[in-house]
Formats: sequence, structure tokens, C-alpha cells
Amino acid sequence: MPDTTVILDAVAIQRALTRIAHEIAERNSNGAEVALVGIPAVGDHLAFRLGKILAEIWQHPVPVGSLDVSMHRDDLDHRAAPTVHPTVVPFDVTGKTVVLVDDVLFTGRTTRAAMDALNDFGRPKYIQLAVLVDRGHRELPIKADFVGKNVPTRANEKIFVRLTEDRHASDEVILGKK
Repeated sequence: MPDTTVILDAVAIQRALTRIAHEIAERNSNGAEVALVGIPAVGDHLAFRLGKILAEIWQHPVPVGSLDVSMHRDDLDHRAAPTVHPTVVPFDVTGKTVVLVDDVLFTGRTTRAAMDALNDFGRPKYIQLAVLVDRGHRELPIKADFVGKNVPTRANEKIFVRLTEDRHASDEVILGKK
């Protein structure tokens, strides 16, 4: 990929996820009330990774799910047919602290759609947001509770998150041009 920069390698991604998991544990003293819900196509993989780290910290399994938000987006009329991913939320979100997990926070519209979609599964006590990268350029008043790395970007740049779960050779986050 020409004109790109690796901003997080595999070691840095693991370190960021470990830090985020510890921050989640610190903010939520009752781990039994916490569930993770990842936003495909990358946030769901990150949620499962965070779930494993949190299970080690709390010494019990942490419920993890995956939530497709494509039909809750406010820009459906501006896109070609949306790519729909499976939604798997095998637990009741009502009364829980649900940590939404995504790879990149940009305009905030995906997060808004995720909150709308999550309400189809119940009423969480709290919703928190964990992202691997916050690149700025918010269009909605949404702020992540847990951030792996803040990366100020230009409008013509894009963040690419590649994980081994998606058949990439290694984990990396790349900054490149659109």
C-alpha cells in the first residue's frame, strides 16, 4: 500500500488492549455485571480479545457478543446495499454495563447506530465505548470511554485495522490515504 504508515504493530495492539481491559476493570468494580459487544467487522474480534483479558483479570468468563449496526445507520440512502454481518448477543443486556467495542471512532455515527441496535436487545444499565483508535472528526457528541490510541487525521486519510482473525499475516493499524 503506497503512502502508508504503520501506527500500531501487533505488540502495540496487544499492549493497548491490555491497558483498555485494565481500565474497564478499574471503572467497573463488579465484573459480573459487564458484557462486551463488538461491532463487526473488526470490533467483534477486539471484543473477544478483551473478553479473554478481562476473564483473566476478574477470574470469571465475560459475556461477549457481536452486533451488526448496518440497518440502524442514518446514511443508508447514501450507500450501496449495506454489508450485513451476523448479530450474536447470547445474553440479556438488561441491567448490565455493556461495553461497545469498535476498531476506529470517527464521526460517531456507527456508535449511535450501535446504541440504537443494542436497545433491540434490552435496556442496559450503562453503555460504555471502547475503541482501538480515535481519529477525531466527530459529527455527533460521542466520546469513547476507553481509547487505545488517539491518532489525529486529515479528512483524506483513512485508518485500516488488520487482524489475524481476518486472515491478515499479522495485526497492524495503518494510516493511509483514501
